[in-house]
Amino acid sequence: MKAVLPAIARALLEPRLPAAIEAAWFTKPDEANAMIADADIAWVDMQPTHLVADAIRAAGPQLTWVSTLYAGLDAFPLDWLRDHEVTVTNGAGINAYAVAEYAVMGVLAGAKRFDEVIRAHDAHEWPKDAPGKVELFETSALIVGYGAIGRLIGERLAAFGVDVTGVTRSGRDATLMPDAWQAKLGAFDWVILAAPSTDATKAIIGADELAAMKDSAWLINIARGDMIDDDALIAALEAGKIGGAFLDPTNPEPLPPEHPLWSAPNCMITMHLSGRSQTKMFHRAADLFVKNAHAFVAGEPMTNVVDLDAGY
Repeated sequence: MKAVLPAIARALLEPRLPAAIEAAWFTKPDEANAMIADADIAWVDMQPTHLVADAIRAAGPQLTWVSTLYAGLDAFPLDWLRDHEVTVTNGAGINAYAVAEYAVMGVLAGAKRFDEVIRAHDAHEWPKDAPGKVELFETSALIVGYGAIGRLIGERLAAFGVDVTGVTRSGRDATLMPDAWQAKLGAFDWVILAAPSTDATKAIIGADELAAMKDSAWLINIARGDMIDDDALIAALEAGKIGGAFLDPTNPEPLPPEHPLWSAPNCMITMHLSGRSQTKMFHRAADLFVKNAHAFVAGEPMTNVVDLDAGY
């Protein structure tokens, strides 16, 4: 069976692949598009991510398994994959520790107003008082999306003495269900978005949700930019309706230099760096692919199989 794989991972993959897999290594999009035409297996992650969708749509009828290091699949042609009965495994968990740490950094940056500290540093100023005086101890956080990343965020915030409430689709482990969290927004100091991007999560934070938040509360997004209505967020920030926002992803990406979010008050943007703020991503992705490759060849269950109907 043939697999089209990224040449950048060749040294990590080639010595450990099952003998039954014949690998073709791509270095650029046109190579991936050509190689996938007769491939059974594809790992064709590329940037920008629309190149991944282009490559998948160039596949032949024998494509059976698509692997990706991405946790979110919003850029993937899910309908095409479902119609062609292709199994997809994603990278859920590969970046979990790095993204969780980044989310906690966002909470801390908002609590201590580290953005203002950096501005004072750049201006060579010595403030007479701390710009941020919020202690995390005895505050409360709502984490929308209490999966692999959300649980890690919750564990780390709990160590600071934060009372954590999660949101899950099933309501497991005393978490809130998707139809219940909006009514409770006013109880939380930190509202953290960590849910997978699906049609159901688009603009889940809009004018009504922002109005329901405490005027001191911070919105932390380490999920996807399209989960927030930007116009509503900008209006809330300009009116001082919430304490601030820490946005790792934005919509669109890259965020155009003239976009008003850049200059919105009390808003920190970190250019979707959370998942890249570590050095182990490719090694973990390679380990996961090799594990799944052996399972695939043996006809055994693979890890991180995606529910294409749910989108994650």
